[in-house]
Amino acid sequence: MGDCEGRVHIDARDWAERRCGHGGSGASMRAAAGPGLRLQADRPVADVPRWATLQRELFALQDKAWRVFADRYTESDGRLVFRDTLGRGLDGRDGVDDFYEPFFNWPTLYVLGGSAELLAAARRHWHGVSAQLTEMGMLQDGLERGYDWFHQGEGLLLFYGLCLADPGDAQLRELACRFADFYLPGGPNYDPVHRVIRAPHNGSAGPRWGFSDEDAYFPWSLALRPYGLPLDGMPDVTSFDELAASPERARAYGRAMRDRMGRGDTLVNLAATGLATNAHLLGGGQRYADWVAEYAGVWLERLAGHDVVPDNAGLSGQVGEYLAGRWYGGHYGWSWPHGLSSVASGTLVGASNATLLTGDTAFLDLARNPLDAVLGRAEQRGADERGTLGGRWDPHLAAMTADRTLMVPQRHNDSGWFDFTVMPGQFPLSLWHFSRAEADRERIEVLRAGSHWDWTAVHTQRIKDEAGHEEPWYEFLQGRNPDFPERMLRSALASCQERLDAIAGDPVDPAVGPDALGIHHWQQLNPVLTEALLQLTTGSPQVLYNGGLAHLHLRYHDAVERRPGLPPDVAALVTDIRPDHTVAELVNLGDAARSVVVQAGSFAEHVVHTVRVDDGPAHEVGGPYCRVELPGRTRVRLTLTMTLRAGRPAYNSPWQEA
Repeated sequence: MGDCEGRVHIDARDWAERRCGHGGSGASMRAAAGPGLRLQADRPVADVPRWATLQRELFALQDKAWRVFADRYTESDGRLVFRDTLGRGLDGRDGVDDFYEPFFNWPTLYVLGGSAELLAAARRHWHGVSAQLTEMGMLQDGLERGYDWFHQGEGLLLFYGLCLADPGDAQLRELACRFADFYLPGGPNYDPVHRVIRAPHNGSAGPRWGFSDEDAYFPWSLALRPYGLPLDGMPDVTSFDELAASPERARAYGRAMRDRMGRGDTLVNLAATGLATNAHLLGGGQRYADWVAEYAGVWLERLAGHDVVPDNAGLSGQVGEYLAGRWYGGHYGWSWPHGLSSVASGTLVGASNATLLTGDTAFLDLARNPLDAVLGRAEQRGADERGTLGGRWDPHLAAMTADRTLMVPQRHNDSGWFDFTVMPGQFPLSLWHFSRAEADRERIEVLRAGSHWDWTAVHTQRIKDEAGHEEPWYEFLQGRNPDFPERMLRSALASCQERLDAIAGDPVDPAVGPDALGIHHWQQLNPVLTEALLQLTTGSPQVLYNGGLAHLHLRYHDAVERRPGLPPDVAALVTDIRPDHTVAELVNLGDAARSVVVQAGSFAEHVVHTVRVDDGPAHEVGGPYCRVELPGRTRVRLTLTMTLRAGRPAYNSPWQEA
């Protein structure tokens, strides 16, 4: 395994042979060796925009913050300070993700323009944590031995981020192919005859049947109480507490879970397509893309004939095979524990990966169906009627002047739809951002019309996925929230400083670290923030936390240093991402000249047709890149027309294309 094929990349146009005239409105254009049409800005910065100053302040504060975190919580080889161990007890498969999550967005910050030292630090922590987890028996061949993809997706964000940040790293490329091969035909997890991933817990050790390496038992943790009981059709069990009080009944219930939910395919396994997509983007070859299309296509077939996408299939591929024909009830599916959160994330990750690699937008129906299924059953409810996973909406609903607002059911079991809460904005916003289809934007407008809390407000809150500010960003893009950039950046600065203050006052012994029950401690103190920078500089939402790749609308490279990200002193603001045009502003706050390569798409997959500088005429581009020369104290506004995913996606840098 891990034998990658030759590198695949977009055919680049020879820009050195291109000749363009001068544009108007204070900017000139000329042909250039290297990636893209070269633009020369000469519009002086009369008054520095406040958003630009705040953006550079955020970069500076975070350059300090990640170092403070690393000094306090990690050892010299990058591993976390931890003297306890994982892999024991009824919940002994859990915890791998929690060791990677404190660094999940560090490579993303580097890609956006963070310190060059940050890439080396992120790589050191990934290597250190991987060695640490291998010593505890949690990894095999560098990958998690076997767990659900709701959590595996979280743990892999650091690895995916490193691959995007440094695609020339041969070791990362080899590992990406090796990891993906565990899921391709011939690997241990996938049955190519019945087209199923064989178990909800899967990984480098193949199917890991059931939910524990010890005797079947439920509940294995009292923390699961808010989510109730996983199984329908068990009339002799009526409450969670009843099981918690009776070991004998808990063992019987655990055996039933193992038999009904612990084997066969589950919808959240769609997140495993991230491994194969990542391998393909690194040049692994067509077989990875083919598997992504095959596996996502299987779930499209399972959706056919159902109003709601099913969440389970048996080892024969039959929906409801072990659940008495129920389309619901699979592990991390519609019934338990989180419903919409895991279903929407898994389908969106799988559908966007398949669409990226094939160009077939029919896969996006997988992501649309869960959102429409719950939105069609939405109700106006009060804040006190919220179910689980509703805490993130406390500040929004506390400021609401109305008594009720639109809430959707998150879960479904034999009793019907239940567990209502506000729909997480990241799912419909990420879908619209990826598709840019009007029907997907209209879904957001339906949510907006039914919401009675202020969509323009920016609440300074931070949970581990670092999402939650999609609505005010969307309002900004629609021209209804002009002050959003400044307020969002001030909020991010405040959140970063709050984390630094919490680290300074942390009572946990720095020589010992937390115990096995406190391994969320580090992610709760991670001071790196990328949501504001992703929204403002790239015109993109926060990366989907349960295994999403970074689907950025625009990204940047320092043309002098030949590295990803905005150069020092340069700030960027994307103000419009409508299908017919994209508008981005670049400001050089410093005295030194800077040179920026603007790239369309994370993987140079979008094709830019024309670019217009300020109010000047449109000039042809015909590729994914253009280059902007910014003398000291100058700014420029770019208006680009492009076709999404009209090129061949790859992780290659612009200089590999030239």
